[in-house]
Order: sequence, then structure tokens, then C-alpha cells
Amino acid sequence: MKKWLILIAFLVVLAISSSMTYQQQSIIPELEQVLANKPFEKQLSVLKIPYWDTVVSVEERGYFKFVEFLIRKLTHFVGFGCIALAIYFVWGKRRLAAGVAIGGTALIAMLDEFRQSFTPGRMMSGQDVIVDTAGAIVFVGIVVLVKKILKRQRAL
Repeated sequence: MKKWLILIAFLVVLAISSSMTYQQQSIIPELEQVLANKPFEKQLSVLKIPYWDTVVSVEERGYFKFVEFLIRKLTHFVGFGCIALAIYFVWGKRRLAAGVAIGGTALIAMLDEFRQSFTPGRMMSGQDVIVDTAGAIVFVGIVVLVKKILKRQRAL
């Protein structure tokens, strides 16, 4: 039952966050305070990330908006990775648990992007679905790998 509650909690957080406008989610004022000295600006200036029909960079957006962009994408990656793990553990020891977790997470990501398109100032992004699914693959992949390693060690 606890596993279901964790999954439901992740999905509630997802629903709330995707219902918020960009302005409600923006952390730029906090970044301007915490990162006032612009740490790693030179290193970050090298990055140029294709996104939609543009290239996102420090040069194009400015330091604080670029850092916020990176944080937002990292949040997608980690958040959906956690959702995938929750599905994986809810599914239990049944066959195809990893596939169900990754596929289910990809479906949730697609539905979330569609739902988000109805939020003012937000739009659907297939690239976000890719980031979300990549998070699911990495998180579930790590757990599957660790379980296999531990199983082999116990067998010795």
C-alpha cells in the first residue's frame, strides 16, 4: 500500500506543477540572489542546447534564464525517473516490470504534456517527453543493474 501512496504522491505533485503557469514556477528571482556572482558562467556559456526551433544558451537567454532552463529540464529528468521507480516497485516482481515502468512513464509524460498545453503560457513539448522518458530509463536501469549485481553477489 505504501508503494501506491508514493506513486500517487508523485502524480499529484506532477499534476499540480503542470497546472502552474511559467510565471508561477519561475525561480529566476531566487537564482539572482543565490547565484549573484554567476558561478560557472564561462563554462555554461559553452553549452548550446537545441530546443524547439531555437538554441538555448547563456548568450541567447542570459545566465539566469539559462540556469533556470537547465534546472527545469533536470527536474523533468529526475521527477519522471522517480515516477518510473514508483511504477516499477508497485508492479513488483511480475514480468516486464522495467518495461511497464518505462512505458507507463512515457505515457504519463505524453498525457502530462497534452494536459499542460491547456495551461496559459505553457505548451506541449515532445522534447520534454524524451527527457522524461530518458529519466525513466536511467533510473529504472540503475535499479535493475544494482539488483542483478546484488543477486550475483548473493549467489557466490
